[in-house]
Amino acid sequence: MNVIVGRFVALTALCLMLQGCAQMGPPLPPSLELPKPPADLRATRKGNQVTLTWSEPTRTTDRQSVRYMGPTHICRTVESEMHVCGNPVGELAPPPVPSAALKSGEPKPQTYTDTLPSGVQSGNPAHFVTYAVEVLNRDGRGAGLSNQVRVPAVPTWPPFENFTAQITGDGVRVSWSLPPPPGRAPDFRCLFRVYRRLEGTTKGNRIADIDLSRCLGFVYLVPLAPNAPTQPATQPAEAEGKRSLADTFLDQTMEWEKTYFYHGTVVSVVADAEGHDVEVEGDDTPEVKVIAHDVFPPDVPAGLQAVFSGEGQKPFVDLIWAPVTNADLAGYNVYRSEAGGAAVKLNSELVKSPSYRDSEVASGKTYVYSVSAVDVRGNESLKSEEASETVP
Repeated sequence: MNVIVGRFVALTALCLMLQGCAQMGPPLPPSLELPKPPADLRATRKGNQVTLTWSEPTRTTDRQSVRYMGPTHICRTVESEMHVCGNPVGELAPPPVPSAALKSGEPKPQTYTDTLPSGVQSGNPAHFVTYAVEVLNRDGRGAGLSNQVRVPAVPTWPPFENFTAQITGDGVRVSWSLPPPPGRAPDFRCLFRVYRRLEGTTKGNRIADIDLSRCLGFVYLVPLAPNAPTQPATQPAEAEGKRSLADTFLDQTMEWEKTYFYHGTVVSVVADAEGHDVEVEGDDTPEVKVIAHDVFPPDVPAGLQAVFSGEGQKPFVDLIWAPVTNADLAGYNVYRSEAGGAAVKLNSELVKSPSYRDSEVASGKTYVYSVSAVDVRGNESLKSEEASETVP
């Protein structure tokens, strides 16, 4: 009997201990369903459009999975730091309920594009605006702002007119018209940027920056590489209201027998708080297509001279001329005629150096010579001025 009583007492004590463990601490309050503020907000600007991207929250501030979400407020201020959203400049609608992203737990990228008003651009001495987003729950409550990003608010120029690209023997000549200078030079710099895109690709490569000092006060070329081509400076635009100036850039880094697309954009450059340059590209010019088919012959050789030699040996005539300096030169052809007859090419293979020895000559005859230059694609120049020599 005592054994049974002892076991009952022990079991009763164990049950009381277990009940005491289950009741320790105050009960947890219900979740407020406040989405955790995004921490990966990013911003890019093109023309007057600012594109914001961030990840849709999947967790609440109390580490629960987000079940329902309300709208997202887009916040903007000209101040360097934002404390509250104030009056949102935009709103992103709530995601579908339940969101596929919330089900999977994987963050879903969110995007919003804001148009900067002209007053924010021209009337902002700091030249920057600050953005943040605030994600609300379905009751319209939020846990605070996301991380904040600073975006340049400088004005951008519209695309320059008459943008063209034309193939030449030296490369692709890109040209455009500069508008008249502004009545008052702004306190930031501007560039005109030229892009080139190879057919079949989606992204263009920057090939030149033209510095529009003080935004069209005067213009000169800033090469992108030590061996990039340089060109004469455009004359200063001296007064407001003058006719547009044309400027050009010669692209010599293209490759022949390929198809390219060119476009340009005006870039506004302003210094941030640390003194680093920050760039904002304006809207692009229309793309211009160029088929880089080489139908351009090299320069015509000059300075041809013919000199007889051969006393006491088999006679010959030596020819020399000034070398042609075209980068794609492959060699030369040598032509000879006599007594008003047709010119005949003497060489079976291209002559690699600017000289040639004609050993097939006969005494008492006068020979007339000319030479031409040939490039690597077989384009042949006109014949040079003639030089004649008589064999004694």
